[in-house]
Amino acid sequence: MVKSVGAAGLERIELKRLTERVGQLFTVLQEAAAVQTAEIPGTWTPPADVCETANTICVRIELPGVAASQIKIGLNGDNLRIYGEKKKSVSRKRILSHLCSERSYGHFDRVVPLRWTISAQDAKAELSQGVLRIYLPKISDRRGSEFRIPIREVD
Repeated sequence: MVKSVGAAGLERIELKRLTERVGQLFTVLQEAAAVQTAEIPGTWTPPADVCETANTICVRIELPGVAASQIKIGLNGDNLRIYGEKKKSVSRKRILSHLCSERSYGHFDRVVPLRWTISAQDAKAELSQGVLRIYLPKISDRRGSEFRIPIREVD
């Protein structure tokens, strides 16, 4: 015997579904905001390009005026983090006031989420003319593949 659900029951079911969807959306927005915003107050986020080829992920970050010794690159799980500090140069002339100052100085931090399986050991980075290029070789996804394990017979 099948019981019918009344109008109040349908409203509760729809309300529960809506609540779950809003919760999922809120979680996605929180994750996106964590990646987009600087984690440390006073930091700035350099612009980045992420490109994919058949074998490599290339990340290009604009860091004009930053030396390689001022940059750190970390790879943790599914995130690539580029951080460091751009120091303000000391002017020899006595400046009375700035009429315009649009360049960013101080600590910078950029997190790039990675959805590919990459080889961290073979990753390379180079800094040329204010552009940091990071090359991350992709590894073919091995999930679902069968690996043969040799068996050694012991007497």
